[in-house]
Amino acid sequence: MRLVNTFIGSPVQRVEDLRFLRGRGQYVDDLVRPGQWHAAVVRSGVAHGRLKAVDTAAALALPGVHAAITARDLPRPIPLIPFRRPNPRMTPWMQPVLADDVVRYVGEPVALVLAESAERAEDGAAAVALDIEHLPPVADRRASARGDVLLVAGTGSNRAAVYTAADGDIEAAFGNAAYTRREEFRVQRMTAMTMETRGLLAEWDAKAGRLTVSGAAKLPFFNRRAMAAMMKLPEEAVDYVEYDVGGGFGARGEFYPEDFLVAFAARKFGHPVKWVEDRREHFMAIGHSRETECELEIALDRDGLILGLRGDIFVDIGAYVRPNGMTPVRNLAQFTTGPYRVPNLAVESHAMVTNKTPSGTYRGPGRFEGGFFMERLLDMAAKDLGLDRLEIRRKNLIPRAAMPYALALVRPNDGFPDTACDSGDYASAFDRCIKDFGWTEKAKQNGKLVNGRYHGLGIACFIEGGGSGPRETARIVIERDGSFAVYVGSSAVGQGVETIMAQIAADALDVPIEQVTVYHGSTTYLPEGYGSYGSRATVMGGSAIVATANALIEQIRAAAAGRLGVAPEAVTWRDGRAGTADGRRVATAELAGLSADGKFDNSKATYTYGTAVAHVAVDARTGGVDVLDYLVVDDVGRIINPETLHGQVIGGAVQGLGSTFSEEIAYDEQGQLLVASLADYLVPLATDYPNLRALSLEGHPSPNNPLGAKGAGEGGIIPVGGALSNAVAAALSSFGAEPRVLPLTPARIWQLIKDARNAGSP
Repeated sequence: MRLVNTFIGSPVQRVEDLRFLRGRGQYVDDLVRPGQWHAAVVRSGVAHGRLKAVDTAAALALPGVHAAITARDLPRPIPLIPFRRPNPRMTPWMQPVLADDVVRYVGEPVALVLAESAERAEDGAAAVALDIEHLPPVADRRASARGDVLLVAGTGSNRAAVYTAADGDIEAAFGNAAYTRREEFRVQRMTAMTMETRGLLAEWDAKAGRLTVSGAAKLPFFNRRAMAAMMKLPEEAVDYVEYDVGGGFGARGEFYPEDFLVAFAARKFGHPVKWVEDRREHFMAIGHSRETECELEIALDRDGLILGLRGDIFVDIGAYVRPNGMTPVRNLAQFTTGPYRVPNLAVESHAMVTNKTPSGTYRGPGRFEGGFFMERLLDMAAKDLGLDRLEIRRKNLIPRAAMPYALALVRPNDGFPDTACDSGDYASAFDRCIKDFGWTEKAKQNGKLVNGRYHGLGIACFIEGGGSGPRETARIVIERDGSFAVYVGSSAVGQGVETIMAQIAADALDVPIEQVTVYHGSTTYLPEGYGSYGSRATVMGGSAIVATANALIEQIRAAAAGRLGVAPEAVTWRDGRAGTADGRRVATAELAGLSADGKFDNSKATYTYGTAVAHVAVDARTGGVDVLDYLVVDDVGRIINPETLHGQVIGGAVQGLGSTFSEEIAYDEQGQLLVASLADYLVPLATDYPNLRALSLEGHPSPNNPLGAKGAGEGGIIPVGGALSNAVAAALSSFGAEPRVLPLTPARIWQLIKDARNAGSP
């Protein structure tokens, strides 16, 4: 009996982990080149000001400092960082690689110092004298909207973009509604706190006219195109090389000013140049995200059926539009409704420019904050209408019979295709979560004071868009020993690409997984690729591998047929061997050098979905919250590796808990950053949330790709803010406290209780 490979769906141990656990991973900061220089960035300490002078004389006089670059050393016009999707409307807010006349946020690069060591470069950067005339800062979205100070002259507004999601007849929906409620909510500014900060090593080969940049993550092929255009080089003369990466989460790996500056310095001076961001720089320079406020109104009938949602959402995007900075803004317009049917919709999402670090994507962009808004509204509506919190959700979840369910159109669409939830039974995952959590029994403690703490349960439902198009590419080559080298355009940012892709390739090729080696991300492997973002790596890269494996098997059959003197139709490929019915075989090693290229084109997204529930205990005296139990159940279509999936979901949940309770990048009214270290920015510790559970299902494969897989890298974080804030509200129901602002720090919860008590006083 023939045994069929079943690596897909098996808990294969991550092949990456062995080298990481042995300390054999290789990161950018591990790289050393002969004649290497080190770079340090001189950054503005002023949020908004006129840059009158940059004096590098004292820096250049220091021992070991070799050179400095200011705006006057750059080509004119000063290069601007391009958008990932061309957008002429937002050209005025593109970021220059170095500030010239004006600085617009604390941390904006104004010069680059180059020295024999990182320490010497830092000394040199500290010695650069800046003359900046202070200008009035725009400190928040309300000041931005007033427009008393325009950050970019000639724009007429600090509103970089507005996205509108509209459906149905919103006026009729609210006119006929038995119940409406309008609320304001806010999610704080935060960032992706990756274990490894950003780093780059650029090398210029003058003889060959080639630029190599090590430190690719997330988007090596886009970054190569951007770099080639900005450096006026042919695209094939630029390579981005991927090494091990200590996390990405949406922020790490975009094109930043440092990408250009380090490469420009390497080319200008003929030395390899390395730059590694320190943690303080990370806070002020990497893309921020999330700072979002809303004014939303929901309409329901008396039985809790949602009739409509309308209102405005305001995203503080900082001083410039980052390459993918509109994704959270656009997603908020389209996805605040989450997994619920909302037949009438009128939501506008505004991108507001301020004097802060530019904002971009962070895991679950737009969906985390939109989920918080919607789930809070549903709990408030249920309370007002005297309805069960579970039933109001179950009643409004998109039904299985409605699949595929078209989501509201967003305009302008910026080249994004219209989208629809592809498949699923949302109520089934919901019911499984409630049952496995033991909601009925635990709900008896809702609002009760037990051993000095108030207990409460919370719930939130979500969808996660994945499989971002338009395509991904792959190549498979037979090596001399008969093994298979698999090259894929997907990048590895810590999610286990080498393991996942090997599982897919081994099954597609029908060979042992030990015969497969995966190479990923670097532009040296493939002429085209797209990278890892939008929960796409497995869906798109894995599907490209399947297509490529099928093409290679056809080539193997043709080549073996020639050797065996038969027609290709007479050759079978089974268990990694080519042969005929009479038992003749061609060893795979004899076909060494045979290769196939393939791609997977797709513009239809996948949608993982699920429900999360939480049980918390709140100490009203201190505002402290303990998460006693947390369960998330999602359906990911098809599970490739349950162990790596579980790690993704739990890891996302932990990040979501940090976002809900502690992490915040704060600024003062002058636009000064108030966070400088991990002592100020409280990321979760391993001991903070020990009671987290995740259950992933595969009941409804996606019809939009051959694997049936759905992206699952972001679902873990999306429902956390909604579920936990609802749990805190339930715990504090006797006070009438209603969380509307994140993070729910002890001080904020204590103040909530105090305000609720005062509001209830005669």
